[in-house]
Amino acid sequence: MATTKTYAKRYAQAIFQIALEKQDMEKWRTDLAMVVGLGDNVDLVALLKNPKVPFEDKSKLLGQFVVGASPSTLKLVYLLVSRDKLHLVNDIQEEYQRMLDSYNGIEPAVVVTAIALDEETKAGLVKHLEAIIGKKVVAEYQIDPKIIGGVVIRAGDKLLDCSTRSRLMALKKELSGTRR
Repeated sequence: MATTKTYAKRYAQAIFQIALEKQDMEKWRTDLAMVVGLGDNVDLVALLKNPKVPFEDKSKLLGQFVVGASPSTLKLVYLLVSRDKLHLVNDIQEEYQRMLDSYNGIEPAVVVTAIALDEETKAGLVKHLEAIIGKKVVAEYQIDPKIIGGVVIRAGDKLLDCSTRSRLMALKKELSGTRR
């Protein structure tokens, strides 16, 4: 059985192909961001899940919440509601954004440090990452005192752990003779 992420990826891939064919990638991005907001409305979600409410009533209601969305986006929302898959919309939107970034040569990265970095250090780090990766890097910064010092970077499927904590753990294993 396919996982939630697998379903979301399939929807996102189909949407991306449609957006690419119609050169409407930015409209899909903004529409998906709008649709993500539907899940925040608890009353709306409960109504959409209610099997006693006719689909026609659900579609009229959705039309009021997704004002300005393209007809294709509305069709997607109707499809997700009819299949009880509206909960996938966050994952669909994230996967679509990942595909759009990749298409545009952008690599998102998560940079974790023990303390906040100043703007100059952030700019230097991004420049260095771009040289290594060969793409424009958009970094999200997080602070985690548990790493003690150094930096942990995740970009795509790559992980660079230069934290003090990981180095201390490696040293501890080496000194205790429990290498793996």
